[in-house]
Amino acid sequence: MEVPTSRFGVIEVADDRVITFPKGLLGFPEATRYCLLEPGEDACFFWLQSLDRPDLAFVVTDPSFFVREYTVPIRAEQAEAIGISRLDDAQVFVIVNKVDEQLTGNLQGPLVIDTVGRTGEQMVLADKRWTTREPLVRVSVGARMASA
Repeated sequence: MEVPTSRFGVIEVADDRVITFPKGLLGFPEATRYCLLEPGEDACFFWLQSLDRPDLAFVVTDPSFFVREYTVPIRAEQAEAIGISRLDDAQVFVIVNKVDEQLTGNLQGPLVIDTVGRTGEQMVLADKRWTTREPLVRVSVGARMASA
């Protein structure tokens, strides 16, 4: 299917690449269909592009690239609601933001996706050791100049 986006123009998305978040994401309950765009083979940051709203896209990453001890406890009923039958089929992403010279991740609200059924949910963790702006990586001066 062809999907118009504000950042990437019209993109082609195969039906088997659509990820459905039945409850939407926090603040965007009406946008339930997304696709994951990979900028390159070795990328650690991706775009989660809404298929319902051309102007809605989030930079996401696998938090284990940056925070080794980070885990998302998934209760059996949560896994069942998402459609996860085996925890090995779950993929966790976090939404990334740039705050001053730091890229941060929302480790308090991870996205848990069933890679088999392509459904997901944004969890809200009770674990207070993680924040919505957990530092992931510092933006270097060279990277800032290159993007200017």
